[in-house]
Amino acid sequence: MSKRAKKNEQEAGDGDHDNGTAPAAKKGKKVKEPEAPILYSDPPDKMNSKDGRAANMKITSWNVDGLRAWVKKKGLDWVRDEAPDVLCLQETKCAEKSLPDEITSMPEFPHKYWAGSDEKEGYSGVAMLCKTEPLKVTYGIGKEEHDKEGRVITAEFPTFFLVTAYVPNSGRGLVRLDYRKTWDVEFKAYLSDLDKRKPLVLCGDLNVAHEEIDLKNSKGNKKNAGFTDSFRELYPEQANAYTFWTYMMNSRSKNVGWRLDYFVLSSALLPGLCDSKIRNQAMGSDHCPITLHMVV
Repeated sequence: MSKRAKKNEQEAGDGDHDNGTAPAAKKGKKVKEPEAPILYSDPPDKMNSKDGRAANMKITSWNVDGLRAWVKKKGLDWVRDEAPDVLCLQETKCAEKSLPDEITSMPEFPHKYWAGSDEKEGYSGVAMLCKTEPLKVTYGIGKEEHDKEGRVITAEFPTFFLVTAYVPNSGRGLVRLDYRKTWDVEFKAYLSDLDKRKPLVLCGDLNVAHEEIDLKNSKGNKKNAGFTDSFRELYPEQANAYTFWTYMMNSRSKNVGWRLDYFVLSSALLPGLCDSKIRNQAMGSDHCPITLHMVV
């Protein structure tokens, strides 16, 4: 089984999820026609906050499931069309020395930051590409146990912090559940300390479904992440809006998915929230990109 297939395990389940396929019909019984998939269409972007201010910051986040393969699949063409101020990538699976020229030479983003696993080539990894240079950039959360896996980059801007993260999953059979529990406590403490200094935006693959509405088959996958979720703030009842589909069982064409990718905002930034987008038509990974419009 591929590593990406294993990612289906949400934080309260073992990954033996119903992928929306019908059981084999008993001999002699009429086979029921499969239901048509319920798809999600990303609505037009809202470019103003509720109090009428125009968005002046656009951030895109994408778990690329292997940077080098994603570049070959023309992921950068989509990025150029989207034209964010900041591009955050997760699961790059690429050491800095092995980065493709197509991305290291991008003039659109003169300020580029990379973090990878110290011990495993082709594992984990995050990146942040910025049009404007941050005041400061740091790597990790100050805990060697976590930081050696290259999961977090934090950029400080004048009015907020931006944190991009590739949160570890518990793994098939919950083999890393204890590690994930430790991570959750220490990562939350890290974010809380940042928030005391100035408000923050957290983006990335958080490897959890916030609410039951955020995954196709919620039985056995119950978990409340307990944070402010920009998409649910704007679209509290929107169903069938997912950001990850396993490569198995034609899940993407059926829209049997999970919403694992988020923009999470400090409450102080909510008045400047304009829109939180799910770009589910963008291909190149088993995740789709998400984009945040905000006033800062």
